[in-house]
Amino acid sequence: MEVITLQTSIEKIPRVGVAYAKKLKKFGIKTVQDLLFYFPARYDDFSQIVTIAEARNKLGETACVQGEIIEIETTKSFYNRMAITKAVIQDLTAQINVMWFNQPYLEKSLKENDFICLAGKVSLSKEGLYFNSPAYERINEIGENEELTHTGRIVPVYSETRGVTSRWLRYVIKPLLYRFCDQIQESLPKEIIKKNKFLPIQEAVWQLHFPDSFEHADAAKARFSFEELFLIQLNVLKEKIRLMQKKAHACPMDADLMKKFTDSLPFQLTDSQKKCAFAILKDLEKNVPMSRLLEGDVGSGKTVVATMAALNVVKGHAASAKGFGEPKQVAFMAPTEILAKQHFKTVSEALKNFDITLGLMTGKDARIYKEGETTEVSKKSLLGDLENGQLDIVIGTHSLIQKGVEFKDLALVILDEQHRFGVEQRDHLIKNKKLVPHLLSMTATPIPRTLALTVYGDLDLSLIDEMPANRKKIKTILVEPSQRKEAYDFIRKEVAGGKGVFVIFPKIDSAASKLKEAIAKGGEITGSFVPQNYTPMSLSALAISEVKALKDEYERLSKEVFPDLRITMLHGKMKPAEKERIMLDFKKGEIDILLSTSVVEVGVDVPRATIMMIEGAERFGLSQLHQFRGRVGRNDMQSYCFLFTTDPSMLNRKRLKALVESNNGFELAEKDLEIRGPGSLYGTVQSGIPDMAMQGLSNIFLVEKTRAAAKEILEKDPELKEYPELKERLKAFQARIHFE
Repeated sequence: MEVITLQTSIEKIPRVGVAYAKKLKKFGIKTVQDLLFYFPARYDDFSQIVTIAEARNKLGETACVQGEIIEIETTKSFYNRMAITKAVIQDLTAQINVMWFNQPYLEKSLKENDFICLAGKVSLSKEGLYFNSPAYERINEIGENEELTHTGRIVPVYSETRGVTSRWLRYVIKPLLYRFCDQIQESLPKEIIKKNKFLPIQEAVWQLHFPDSFEHADAAKARFSFEELFLIQLNVLKEKIRLMQKKAHACPMDADLMKKFTDSLPFQLTDSQKKCAFAILKDLEKNVPMSRLLEGDVGSGKTVVATMAALNVVKGHAASAKGFGEPKQVAFMAPTEILAKQHFKTVSEALKNFDITLGLMTGKDARIYKEGETTEVSKKSLLGDLENGQLDIVIGTHSLIQKGVEFKDLALVILDEQHRFGVEQRDHLIKNKKLVPHLLSMTATPIPRTLALTVYGDLDLSLIDEMPANRKKIKTILVEPSQRKEAYDFIRKEVAGGKGVFVIFPKIDSAASKLKEAIAKGGEITGSFVPQNYTPMSLSALAISEVKALKDEYERLSKEVFPDLRITMLHGKMKPAEKERIMLDFKKGEIDILLSTSVVEVGVDVPRATIMMIEGAERFGLSQLHQFRGRVGRNDMQSYCFLFTTDPSMLNRKRLKALVESNNGFELAEKDLEIRGPGSLYGTVQSGIPDMAMQGLSNIFLVEKTRAAAKEILEKDPELKEYPELKERLKAFQARIHFE
């Protein structure tokens, strides 16, 4: 028989098996230790046990009682045949009814004369007071000092999935804690535990799952919040140390070339752009790889700063007294084909007087710009030019790091909105050559200070904190439902003046339209869009209450509201060529109103657009709303952002008011962190960052403390040779998180 340890696969654990193991893997739980480190999301306080007489005075409140079952039976409701289990519980002071819905198995597990502990809400029906679907567990005797699991204590509540309930998790985890908790190895260095007065790891794990008090739970949380952030800090600082040990091309700054470039621009750089450009150019002079994040609000001019860096890398050698040797290459990556093509056009226009050869490579397209002309070429031809050093700058999507892409001498990688592009991807670009390219990452998503210190701790930060002088502040307006017609009239006036209008929707299809389609096709109506207790009669009510969807509104706006205007849809399910054609038509003024999903969030530049109208604005975060707003106001004309909500009461939401009050993306990012929490801001699921670390990110003092502790440990022992348990914990941590 196999000996079970902390590293045993979860399916081999009694009470789990293959079926439950498959469900637990959705949470990243693969071993016994993973399960013990799957901590509760919150707690229910059922620790105060009262008499039934006292509970009868707590209508609408949660109460916990103990009593004897004197009646229990299960019947089915007349309307929907749902199982209803009814019981009567009594103690020495009184009786009370209990009702459980759709749990017919209870009649088999709970019998008359059983003693039971209940915790739940006291409700009132025409038959009198009753406990509404309470938590329960059998006990030996009323008033005995028993160790309870689901009631009569502070009870852990976990994040759940279909078939995996908090009750089941408590049932499985508690015996494992008794058996294995003492085997969990301490991973934090002793000096850190002592300095911060942390609970030992075994005690902290116990107190997180089944705390003796909320104070004990808080102490355990404090320990693990610190530990998770500490591991993130170790991870990013170790990456920074690793990178600093590599070599890069030293590209001296060519001041004359930079002056010639800035003199060629049709506008003047802001002071902030100049400072950021200088810092980047000085970094490029070093023979260690630059890792810099250029952060700037929407429309602040990050691309022109990046273009300066690219020009200096590929052409600086021509004017430099020392010389660079062979010409160097630059790779410029964007998250979407639309944005890659936009950058190709912008950069080629900016560098038209500098004898630069540019390439564009996306999923299907390949183009080359040379001597003022853009020509379409085969991808094979472009790749050959890239490998032979015929291309100075290549712009593209992730296609630039696919198999078969070879650079002759890549010196700089520029990334737009992909700042977690790591060392491994850089290594892939240079195919194990001796020199690592410099990295310049750009983002218009303002990163709060706490996130910058942790997730982006391996990157140096440059901040463009001022806008071009000719930009007018975008007027942001919360629109009441009664003002919708007035907003439409204003839109019509703007369009008459040659202006363009964006209308953004949270989703492509509505649940109501999907239901209509399903009904029309016949057969069983299923799918995530089907509401509970669905009846065909509820379809119209669903359509009224639901957030507006792109396709439905396209029909309404194009046929009923603006039948005389040119309206087009844009969404992520379209083919890249179709999306590009639509954006080009909109930019040229051949489309008046563009209805879109969040596909236009990042980087799309349409100077003639002056109105951004957002439906279901409460569905988006502050940073995303600010990104949408930044699609207008990209010239010297007055621009507007109209915010519509699903429900008038949502007009009072803090983040919508914050957007009205501020046009500063950095202020809004801090506000978003405050209102929604870092998990929502950054996207916990996408980032893979543990919940406790995400919660800890809102505490700047904790972030700075963990960073200082990680730095101190790595200065003493960069390879963590003196901390084998910590090294193993960090290795496991790196395996389960990702920052891309």
